[in-house]
Amino acid sequence: MCLDDICQRVAANPTRHVTVTGGEPLAQPGVHGLMGRLADAGYAVSLETSGALDIAQVDARVSRVVDFKTPGSGESHRNRFENVRHLRAADQVKFVICDGDDYEWAKACCAKHDLTNRVSDVLFSPSAGELDPTELADWILGDGLDVRFQIQLHKVLWGDEPGR
Repeated sequence: MCLDDICQRVAANPTRHVTVTGGEPLAQPGVHGLMGRLADAGYAVSLETSGALDIAQVDARVSRVVDFKTPGSGESHRNRFENVRHLRAADQVKFVICDGDDYEWAKACCAKHDLTNRVSDVLFSPSAGELDPTELADWILGDGLDVRFQIQLHKVLWGDEPGR
């Protein structure tokens, strides 16, 4: 689908917020052009990225949600912690947590990189089907963490349905 078609599909919806996500958007050719065009059109644009690719060239008008992968995901070796220096106050960092070890790892990452003081929000989400949301919420409250609890809402609404 070309950029014109994507922008027309976005314009057909009554929204001013657009999130560029799905797979790894930064691996897609033309994604920087798309985000720029959406911002030019007046949309509030956010990018959800895995944190495995460089975010330095993302349009300054785009807020970034960087999802650092926990060890339980099997993808933590892909994390590009060099991205931390490119984070801005309007950005967010997300951790999808599979178990207690992931929780401790995410807490250590927050401390090591001073994430709660670097970005607007640090989000902790229980991995759907792997960690009971109540258990994660209890850990966060018990430790008094300055993070936001978040459910993987797309999983609740649409499961693993592609294209949603």
